[in-house]
Amino acid sequence: MDEELPGAIGTSASLALRLGQAIFSVASLLFMCVGVEFYAYTSFCFLVTIKGLTIPWSLTLAVVDAFSVFVKRPSHQVQIVSIIVIGDWVLSFLSLAAACSTASVADFMITEAGAFFCGRKLCSRYQLSAAMAFLSWCLSIASALFNLWLLPSLY
Repeated sequence: MDEELPGAIGTSASLALRLGQAIFSVASLLFMCVGVEFYAYTSFCFLVTIKGLTIPWSLTLAVVDAFSVFVKRPSHQVQIVSIIVIGDWVLSFLSLAAACSTASVADFMITEAGAFFCGRKLCSRYQLSAAMAFLSWCLSIASALFNLWLLPSLY
């Protein structure tokens, strides 16, 4: 393969995507964990768990991308790219599920339950956490699609 696919593993675009995923995941986690009441709701715990898995995954692949960019030799082995594609897709779908469940519970808490469940400030932090999770998912699905696109060219 003579041309690099922008966004595929080992490129500077992939490094930017991975760093963006990690930054938005950390932001989502921080907004959620600022209020210590998140553990009372399953969907919030699910978001914290998934973001806790996404951050090390993204940072590890960012290190791999940084090494590949600086050495100028991307590793395009079929087995490695296959594992990355599977991991990206699994974490991407789990991130989407966590972001959707968090957004729906936060919306319910604000519109239906009023101030009974949480104060306005606490609920807005939950909404910000869901928004950051959606932004992280957008970058995650882009990464997964780029690597899926790269995979057939390696055979």
